[in-house]
Amino acid sequence: MKVDILAIGIHPDDVELGCCGTLMRHAASGKTFGILDLSAGELGTRGTAELRRQEAMNAATLLGASFREILDIPDGIFVHEPAQWLKIVQIIRKYRPEIVLCNAIDDRHPDHGRASKMTQDACFYSGLAKIETFSSDGSPQEKWRPSAVYSYIQDRQLNPDFVVDISPWVEKKMEAILAFRSQFWHPGEEAPNTPISGKDFLDFMYAKMRVFGRSIGADYAEGFICTRTPGVANLFDLG
Repeated sequence: MKVDILAIGIHPDDVELGCCGTLMRHAASGKTFGILDLSAGELGTRGTAELRRQEAMNAATLLGASFREILDIPDGIFVHEPAQWLKIVQIIRKYRPEIVLCNAIDDRHPDHGRASKMTQDACFYSGLAKIETFSSDGSPQEKWRPSAVYSYIQDRQLNPDFVVDISPWVEKKMEAILAFRSQFWHPGEEAPNTPISGKDFLDFMYAKMRVFGRSIGADYAEGFICTRTPGVANLFDLG
């Protein structure tokens, strides 16, 4: 199965928080997308790996993803080494995306920046013919390099290189976020407090998307950072 966009996050819910509005916008124009969680989020204060897996699959169904896969890269203690990034290469070669969206280049959670770098490197290595990977049936995979890799912005207010208007999909985005019931605010629920578990965090999400939208005259937007200078064929392609 080939998809147009592969959205990658180190934790289940990273994609929902960072870029799922953009995924839905592109799906509405006929593009396909899949989601890859590098870890099961097993170190999270709230919930369990098994519960977060189920929540992730529910969110993927809600968003209309073509697939969602969860790797076994260790949450928190992963190291940027071949044993880990080759797993990402296998997924890239399996689904052959044109565009990859990945974690923020720098963020409050240290996993995000490290996962962003590892994902970007895996996208490069995936295009090298002499790096061998194999499908689940043991057959060798062909090389594949995405045309572009963009980092979505997460907790820290980084300056975006571009933003995507997601105004029609903002409520569906919040619904997908709240599919992770173990992680986010629900009235009357008793669980340990975390920096993302209060109602104030949901208010912050709306405010952040409003800030990104303001620069393009939209109600809500998501922001992205380029690690490689993009090229355009036509100045009118720029909003």
